[in-house]
Amino acid sequence: MTDVHVLVLAAGKGTRMKSAQPKVLHSVGGATLLDRVLTAAARLDPASVTIVVGHQAALIEAACAGRPNVTCVLQEPQLGTAHAVLQAAPQLSDRTGTLVLLSGDVPLLSSDTVARLVDAHRRAGAAATVLTASVPRPTGYGRIVRQNGRITRIVEERDASPEERAIQEINSGVYAFDLAPLFPALRSIATNNAQGEYYLPDLVGIYRRRELVVETVSVADVREIQGVNSRAELAAVGGVVRQQKNDQLMAAGVTLVDPATTYVEDTVVVGPDTVLHPNVYLEGRTTLGAGCVVHAGSRIVDSTLGDRVVVKNYTIVTSSVLHADVQIGPFAHVRPDSEVREGAHIGNFVELKKTVMGEGAKAGHLAYLGDARIGSGVNIGAGTITCNYDGTRKHQTVIEDGAFIGSDSQLVAPVTVGKGAYVAAGSSIVEDVPAGALGIARGRQVNITGWVDRKKT
Repeated sequence: MTDVHVLVLAAGKGTRMKSAQPKVLHSVGGATLLDRVLTAAARLDPASVTIVVGHQAALIEAACAGRPNVTCVLQEPQLGTAHAVLQAAPQLSDRTGTLVLLSGDVPLLSSDTVARLVDAHRRAGAAATVLTASVPRPTGYGRIVRQNGRITRIVEERDASPEERAIQEINSGVYAFDLAPLFPALRSIATNNAQGEYYLPDLVGIYRRRELVVETVSVADVREIQGVNSRAELAAVGGVVRQQKNDQLMAAGVTLVDPATTYVEDTVVVGPDTVLHPNVYLEGRTTLGAGCVVHAGSRIVDSTLGDRVVVKNYTIVTSSVLHADVQIGPFAHVRPDSEVREGAHIGNFVELKKTVMGEGAKAGHLAYLGDARIGSGVNIGAGTITCNYDGTRKHQTVIEDGAFIGSDSQLVAPVTVGKGAYVAAGSSIVEDVPAGALGIARGRQVNITGWVDRKKT
């Protein structure tokens, strides 16, 4: 829509959040409140997006720096919503078409609702179209005042009479405006209200007196206009986001043993017949294949899992790839840039860091494998450590196909264990072990006969 422009209000202090960061940069479901609003607006393919910033403006500007076609304008001081919109006049006064006004702290508004608002606004040839909702307890919202079924004005709660406060139809703070009359009309708004501010909703009364068309569109799901002004409201919105994602997963054939305690971010993709147990966290750009099982307490971030991967309890996987038929955990930790290939097994209390585990390789328990390339069919004994750091630099360990590393071994990198080689248990390997050889590097055992009896005398 080349003649659609989006304006997002994000200048408020959000004092009830009691936070060192701007309210709109708090996250739910893996995305900030502002990101969610901008994503909903993107459906319109707008010609421009302008964000009104104020409190901690630099942080919001930095968060939006990577977004194309987005401009930030400063509202300082903050003198009300009409004053906020006026700050965009230099960017928009010479534009034509429709301006969609959104709030940066209303993250559940769907792209379908925004598109419906614009469509209704255009069909009516309106100067302004207000998104409204009917709620049983309208406390805190501006009320929609109608005459003969037509909106005549919006009254803020602090300025409303008892009769007006009884109205259940509320203003969502979301609008579509025709740009042509907008900025001249905004300059005519006065501050004769309880807050002493320039109220944007006063525009409705001004337009009606000028006999311009003002329309309304009702939102179907009132949760879409739920704002965030406190940590409690942030948690409530987060619950809605989580429920929506979980419903999508279950509809697509994913089993959630306890949806109330399953946390899956919007960006995550999960294949059918995968089972997610309670207290599982799937975050970021994570993809799970079909038929996986993720057991309780596990967390997977920015990682890709193939089909039929089993993640046992309390395992962490970050920025890594687990191929098909891998089993991992419990209590395993796969750190970034690791790859576990088909059929490999990573057992309890095994940690990988920037390591490749070959097909069918096994590290059953209690090992640290960092900066290593481990071939197919390798067996890593309990207590094995790749000593990858010399105090200055990291070095690589290579264990070739079919090698066997005995328990409690240290491989001091850089070092290579050749194909099919063995390392004896308890060895500290500091030199390469040739293919097919046995590497032993430990102190010679000496048994002193009768030592215990002599010690007692």
